[in-house]
Amino acid sequence: MIGIEDIYKVIVATTPLYVALILGYGSVKWWRIFTHEQCDAINLLVCYITLPLFTFEFTANVNPFAWNFVLIGADAFSKVIIVGVLALWVKFSTKGSYGWSITSFSLSTLTNSLVVGVPLLEAMYGPSAVDLVVQLSVVQAITWLTLLLFVLEFRRTRIGCMESDQEMEVRDKDLEGDMSDGDIAVGPSFCYVMMKVWLKLAMNPNSYGCIVGIIWACVANRYSHTVHAFISFISFIYN
Repeated sequence: MIGIEDIYKVIVATTPLYVALILGYGSVKWWRIFTHEQCDAINLLVCYITLPLFTFEFTANVNPFAWNFVLIGADAFSKVIIVGVLALWVKFSTKGSYGWSITSFSLSTLTNSLVVGVPLLEAMYGPSAVDLVVQLSVVQAITWLTLLLFVLEFRRTRIGCMESDQEMEVRDKDLEGDMSDGDIAVGPSFCYVMMKVWLKLAMNPNSYGCIVGIIWACVANRYSHTVHAFISFISFIYN
């Protein structure tokens, strides 16, 4: 049961976040402090520097050997169910679309749990709940956000390649007249699209922040366990 004191803790924990969001929105929309070009620069700074470092900082401090894998499995199972429902919607509904299925999956499953969930659950349930949120966020960043980024880049690259082919086809028609059926341009090959997608992912630091952090956490916690076991063994011998 959530009492008045818990509500007060939630408000105290989330107020700084929403005050910063309102000030950021007002500085662009109402007060015109920042131009659109400056906002684009800030977005690039956050996307390629701040967010990867923020993700690495959270991930590097977890202990993967003490995770609640039942909770992680339940979270993964729920996401797989949503993927199946969206696939059926695209397959059998006239209103279903590939783009809207990606958006629906993102809105329904990929929550901003680190920024919002950590202060909320810490105020309501304490540090143990924060640990669960961090576990789900790390798995989400490693698995689901990476898959989402891959799907978005695949869709964007494929659409861009098809538009380029159409522009080339129109240009050829203007220069040479009507094209025959054998000269109709086909869409880009799957291997070509995949190569461009992987190149884009390789240049995105968000793909590395969480992976490097989880590797760091595994090595650090395994090393600490080894040192603790060695110290316990030495103490056992001397005693």
